[in-house]
Amino acid sequence: MTKIPKVFLEASGAKKMHNFHQLELNRHELVRIIDMPIFWKEVNKFSLQASEVSFTNWNGGGANSVSGLIGIEIERNYKDRKFKWDNQLIIKVGANKQSDQDIRKTEDHLEINSKAGFSFKKNSNWYYLGKLNFNTQFFNGFNFPNTDEIISQFMAPGYLFMGLGVEHKIKKQNFYMYLSPMTLKSTFVLNQKLANDGAFGVDEAIRDENGNILKEGEKVRMESGILINNEYEKEVFENVNMKHKLSLYTDYINNFGNIDVDWEINFNFKINSFLKANFGSHLRYDDDVKIRLEQEDGSFVEGGPRVQWKQQLGIGVTVEL
Repeated sequence: MTKIPKVFLEASGAKKMHNFHQLELNRHELVRIIDMPIFWKEVNKFSLQASEVSFTNWNGGGANSVSGLIGIEIERNYKDRKFKWDNQLIIKVGANKQSDQDIRKTEDHLEINSKAGFSFKKNSNWYYLGKLNFNTQFFNGFNFPNTDEIISQFMAPGYLFMGLGVEHKIKKQNFYMYLSPMTLKSTFVLNQKLANDGAFGVDEAIRDENGNILKEGEKVRMESGILINNEYEKEVFENVNMKHKLSLYTDYINNFGNIDVDWEINFNFKINSFLKANFGSHLRYDDDVKIRLEQEDGSFVEGGPRVQWKQQLGIGVTVEL
């Protein structure tokens, strides 16, 4: 244990003006404070939302249901004077069970983000940046009530963005902008049946007049284009926080100017230190993703691209470690 002794400052004929009292610090704390600045920042956030509805002799009718949503967000971020490296893992899994129906997923998302770069100059808000984004899902997707045909699964689709660009971030205003004129977008459809159908924009199989496959569909589609990301967060009212995320992408070769849109906006309502409510909206548009329409005879035809929209409302427990 290191001790700093008590010192008295006295002058001849003068009154005592200052007292320095004994301060006790162990050696580990003293070394950490003086010689070891902290460059790494950690975020560990876990959330659980649940809801249940049950009816017994309810004359208005209704169906019993139970639903739940689990969220995990982990960050490991490094920053020194001019260099930074940010890493993020996001997992969301939700399901709903209603009466005699099978369990249906309400949320299914896996996302990994990593970016590293150097600032233009010391303490600048601008960075030269390399960025990677990967996202897919965990479980099979179905067009309910039909559960015989899979319409999506793990890595079908999977998306990988890799690019170089510049980033502008104002921490005090919670504002973030990323501009990349060189971004490679890879779309993966590792289910061969879906690839043969040309799902999610990959090249479909070549067939003869009888529908026999002459050449299997491609499982990977590569594009190169411009990517713009924007994020903004603000406390709009007391204990009401709004977070907006927008991604815009257009390919140089395939229909340049036709923009893929991915836009999320979430409102988080803080009830107390643990309980929080959330209202969210998620909108997507991708010209390469064609919606399949079911005909009266049970067959499917391509219906073209559509705006995809999802909204959710929940209340649950959030813990940050």
